[in-house]
Amino acid sequence: MANKLDGYLDSFKACFKGDAAVRASVTRELRTHLEDKNRDLKESGLSQEEAVETSIQAFGPPQLIAKQIYDVHSQSTWQEAFLAALPHLLVALLFASYHWQNILCLSIILVAVTCIVIYGWCHHKPVWFFPWLGYYLLPVIITGFLLLYLPQGWIWLAVLAYLPLALFALAYIMKQIMSRDWLYVSLMLAPLPVVSSWSLALGINGRLPGDILSARLQVAIPWIVISFLVLAMAAVAFTRVRQRWCKGATLLIPPSVILVLVALANRGNISFWGWLILLLSLFAVTGPAWLQARS
Repeated sequence: MANKLDGYLDSFKACFKGDAAVRASVTRELRTHLEDKNRDLKESGLSQEEAVETSIQAFGPPQLIAKQIYDVHSQSTWQEAFLAALPHLLVALLFASYHWQNILCLSIILVAVTCIVIYGWCHHKPVWFFPWLGYYLLPVIITGFLLLYLPQGWIWLAVLAYLPLALFALAYIMKQIMSRDWLYVSLMLAPLPVVSSWSLALGINGRLPGDILSARLQVAIPWIVISFLVLAMAAVAFTRVRQRWCKGATLLIPPSVILVLVALANRGNISFWGWLILLLSLFAVTGPAWLQARS
């Protein structure tokens, strides 16, 4: 009895690709229902083996059960969808209102993001928390990329002093997120290819004079705003759709399209290291979503 029930539950866990906490909770519930069903059947006169077989057949194939339960638990409320989109909307508003150079506004947003990340981390990491975490980690990631533009003698110092600490922190956080669901990694890193492509296309690497950089930003601001609005819509779609392949698509398509369009429109301004950064950032976002969407 125990072996067959354990085998059925193991098959269910292997088929359920969603949140690990939900998988553990649902598995416990399934075990309880199966054991109750099995006990009732035995009391009705069936043998132990017949009761186990009948109770398992009554629940149906584990693949179907896993898909149905994922669809039920994968859809968030509209409030959670708004909270997931809010950091993208704030960045879009920051550029649309031309306050991206205002130190006070930037400081307020940074403090707000930090407080929300701490709150979300301490409250079981809800789905809406991951876009906020992405913006919290974004300066760490972008700084590591920009170190490639340091003079030759300083690159090794950056590699030895900054990158090990940054990679350790990122690896720890990524491990925590992947234990929940790999798609959350893509949700968190969705702004990365957009920010890196705009930064490189506009020449934000410390080599352009301030007046030229400011002029480029003025021209590009409407498109930057649109880029972050697209990310906000993708976050809403991710939290609201049920099917896993749809969730993967909402994370794959918007940042990929934005990155490709920006890169092609400004390919003359992007160096070899810039293209390498763009490819790495795109792979970081699309890799987990692509792998999990196929499964």
